[in-house]
Amino acid sequence: MKTLNIKQKLNRCLAFAALIFSFLLASVNVNAQKTAAPQIKNVVLVHGAFADGSGWQGLYKVLTKKGYNVTIVQNPLSSLEDDVQATNLALDKQDGPTILVGHSWGGTVITEAGNHPKVAALVYVAALQPDNGENSVQWLQTAPPAPENGVLPPDEKGIAYYDKAKFHAGFAGDLSKEQADFMYASQGAFHAQGFLTKITNAAWRTKPSYGIVATEDKSINPDIERAMYKRSNTKITEIKGSHVVFISQPEKVANVIVEASKN
Repeated sequence: MKTLNIKQKLNRCLAFAALIFSFLLASVNVNAQKTAAPQIKNVVLVHGAFADGSGWQGLYKVLTKKGYNVTIVQNPLSSLEDDVQATNLALDKQDGPTILVGHSWGGTVITEAGNHPKVAALVYVAALQPDNGENSVQWLQTAPPAPENGVLPPDEKGIAYYDKAKFHAGFAGDLSKEQADFMYASQGAFHAQGFLTKITNAAWRTKPSYGIVATEDKSINPDIERAMYKRSNTKITEIKGSHVVFISQPEKVANVIVEASKN
């Protein structure tokens, strides 16, 4: 009887030791996975022409609730070089790897600014994506504009604005008129020369890229978005929404950014 008790105690000790070993092994595996594929928590958002950073508010709220550190660039819209510089200043302040997101003209900006060493991946939201030696306008000319498109010719100062009469339908068709009116009133003064400036070093050639096609886009033909993203082997997500799909569908746009941060 005494021998049986000793065996029982020994078996219990061995079982306990095995349990501890399994726990330690699991902890090592989890830590190894975290080391191999850390989740990126920094996101920098770059707005396009005929807009400003205020349009990102909804997406900002979604991402910050998910634990992301979000920075919004205020592009001067005076030239491609100036917008890239503004984006680089924001990237300089990040404390680690960053997902760089661009909307519309902001796609051209992140294509150049994405070479910053802290940029881990690019996300194009209904955005332009030129290659080396290409400019934005040549892509905009590859498909006929929608009747709702309201981009006006440059004025005597070389600045292009969006037609007020067409802004709601052409730029923000799935937002309320009140929201569209605010966006029109807050649009930046876009120096049209930026559309003619060529890319010198396309970051999507070396960085993982994700592209959102806004299927109801009236400012950039969705077929242009598809063609650019397909050419660059960008991972494509189609979302039913207007040119400002990041405002009307912030959760869906956030999901693409979250995916980019985990890969």
